[in-house]
Amino acid sequence: MTTPPLVPPFVGQPPPPPPPPQQQQQQQQQAQAARDVNTSSLCRIGQETVQDIVLRTMEIFQLLRNMQLPNGVTYHTNTHQDRLGKLQEHLRMLSVLFRKLRLVYDKCNENCAGLDPIPPEQLIPFVEDDGSKHEDRSGGQSHLTSEERREILEVNKKLKQKNQQLKQIMDQLRNLIWEINSMLAVRS
Repeated sequence: MTTPPLVPPFVGQPPPPPPPPQQQQQQQQQAQAARDVNTSSLCRIGQETVQDIVLRTMEIFQLLRNMQLPNGVTYHTNTHQDRLGKLQEHLRMLSVLFRKLRLVYDKCNENCAGLDPIPPEQLIPFVEDDGSKHEDRSGGQSHLTSEERREILEVNKKLKQKNQQLKQIMDQLRNLIWEINSMLAVRS
């Protein structure tokens, strides 16, 4: 699918030759890539759509607030028709945005259908000394195997050792800085 030239060919000129097959394949691949949007891009598009919906809704309420009720007061029909037209346009755009948001939502769900949902509790790290407390909280979650527990305990032990080493280094640096400050105070 090629776009027609902007300038029509002169009379008597032959039409331009069709693009080579490689160029047609590239154009088809680019069109396919444009259609295959990843989930993060869809989420960004959805976020922008929600922002547009909120903006349009605020504009609708602003128009409604500025409209005068026909309670016996004379009003200009041109102004009223203009505001009514703007309101209808905003409502039409709002329905288009909601349809777009529904499409994005459906596409995201379709892309994420094969993924296993991870409970948020597993994404948040926490520290406990007793492993039984974690098992009581998890309830229906699968229990860790003894090998996984052993690995976790081993990593925790190494982490505590490293933390202890860092604490000793910090204490040594604190003492060194204190001695340097003391020597500077005595010198002056």
